[in-house]
Amino acid sequence: MKIKHFIAAFIVICSINEAVAQNKKFKVHTVAFYNLENLFDTKDDPKINDEEYTPAQGWTDAKYQQKLRNLERVISEIGTSEQQSNAPVILGVCEIENRDVLEDLIKMPKLAAKDYGIVHYDSPDGRGIDVGFLYQKKHFTPTSSINIPLMITNVDGSGKRVYTRDQLLVTGYLDGEEMHFIINHWPSRSGGEKRSSPYREAAGRLNRKIMDSLIAINPNAKIMTMGDLNDGAYNKSVKVGIGAKLKKSELKEPRDIYNPFEQMAKDGHATLFYRDSGDIFDQIMVSEQYISEDFSSFRYWKAGIYNKPYMIQQTGQYKGYPLRNSPSEPGFSDHFPVYVYIIKEVK
Repeated sequence: MKIKHFIAAFIVICSINEAVAQNKKFKVHTVAFYNLENLFDTKDDPKINDEEYTPAQGWTDAKYQQKLRNLERVISEIGTSEQQSNAPVILGVCEIENRDVLEDLIKMPKLAAKDYGIVHYDSPDGRGIDVGFLYQKKHFTPTSSINIPLMITNVDGSGKRVYTRDQLLVTGYLDGEEMHFIINHWPSRSGGEKRSSPYREAAGRLNRKIMDSLIAINPNAKIMTMGDLNDGAYNKSVKVGIGAKLKKSELKEPRDIYNPFEQMAKDGHATLFYRDSGDIFDQIMVSEQYISEDFSSFRYWKAGIYNKPYMIQQTGQYKGYPLRNSPSEPGFSDHFPVYVYIIKEVK
């Protein structure tokens, strides 16, 4: 009988705790990253290698507008399937040609209603593709930004610089709380994964250096680093370069950072596919300050990959792959976007 009474009491206590938790109210925000795959305008810029996406190659204004509509649909929906209806308050992007294409994107009706601002710098990348940062002005106020170059030389020993994307650091206040965001698009696997790995390892070390600099100034700094890393969460660039942790329980000090997408990769999820093999190159990592049971300030809640059926190839050889973009056919992207929810208790 005593055991039965104990079990009954335990159930009552759990029910009360659950009821209290359910009565709490939380503010939920979505932070996302999306590789926009060759978001080029139709103009031929002689300074960059953009000839593939020009009218001469079939990339017309009508196709460009369709591409914008496709991206508008996705971006406006990311994060809206849970307990909030707003699009991402913060969105990191890559594979954009210039600021103009971002201006065109945020003018699309569903995004114009969100009143996004832009942080963008031209990068030295040979194709002219850059990273960018979009934010809802109602919620986020930037206070500083800087594009930090990745200085790497060719692995062939020539000593020639490899021109690639900068890493973009944006600092500001999200609903009054200071946060730092690093937007990345690391060097590709052109020439093979093993041969090109030193480039991405250098990118990981630069990322780590940026985060350590922020933590040296403020040990309580809240940092998110996100991007298309062209490496998986298990690769040296991420595990050693950044030092990302698989489990939240592994975070012991302010410089530690949690990567929720490593477990997703282990569970067989993917943001892109190549030769019938899926992986998660698109990742968002959060610093130790986001991991806490104290929700009096914004904390990490959970992460996801946004991959609705309309974004996926439904037939043919590439069935199940992202419905990608090309000069002949304006699609979405060859990557699925990723996102995290951050939450804060509302008194």
